[in-house]
Amino acid sequence: MEYSFIDTHCHITCDALYERLDEVMENAKQSNVKTMMIICTNFTEYERAVKVKENYKDFSIKIALGFHPCDLNDVTEEDFQRLETLIQENEIDAVGEIGMDYYWDTVEKDIQKQGFHRQLQFAKKYHKPIIIHMRDATKDTLDILSEYAPLKGIMHCYSGSIETARQVMQLGLYISFAGPITFKNARGAVEVCAEIPIDKLLTETDSPYLTPHPYRGTQNEPKYVVVTFEKICEIKQIAKEELAKQMQNNFEQLFM
Repeated sequence: MEYSFIDTHCHITCDALYERLDEVMENAKQSNVKTMMIICTNFTEYERAVKVKENYKDFSIKIALGFHPCDLNDVTEEDFQRLETLIQENEIDAVGEIGMDYYWDTVEKDIQKQGFHRQLQFAKKYHKPIIIHMRDATKDTLDILSEYAPLKGIMHCYSGSIETARQVMQLGLYISFAGPITFKNARGAVEVCAEIPIDKLLTETDSPYLTPHPYRGTQNEPKYVVVTFEKICEIKQIAKEELAKQMQNNFEQLFM
């Protein structure tokens, strides 16, 4: 096999996956998943990710750190300052996942907006790519993002319309698809994916969440990014080698 796979969004340092990390990494290796962006939502996960990068030299590991919108009630000023220091000192490769989430009514919209703005300012100031979470908050998310355009980063686990996808791409972001594109009721996502140019496409697992069909009901992990990748090849009617090479190029444009 001349090509390998990329998981642009995995939470392998969360408790659920970190407790069986050796197995997760061996499964990824066996599936030829050689590149991962580890998404960290707190400093414990970040410190674990640093160890993963040190200990698993066979992989190309990138690290993202940011405060998820649903966690912002618990983020302190000291936390923001520590995040900025890590960004400034080039200890992380991307700021994320950050964004807006109105599905879970746990953090006031104003607090979400303030936290989003602040982290976008960090990313802009230190020229870091961003990983964006957007759930039931399309207008506010895009309005805020447009204030910082042009952008460099990923709209992760995309589930919106083609019209929104075009806006996202115009801002400079890539579109990443996860397991839901394989679900039997995923007609809308399939139609959107068909319209996204391959030079704007990426794949992810969002593991341990959103396990693709036919593995739903089991814990997601990076090895399953292959299932999503193959579904995109089917949708786009494109050879696996061609899409893999394009996605590698897309990833390198963002993070290398």
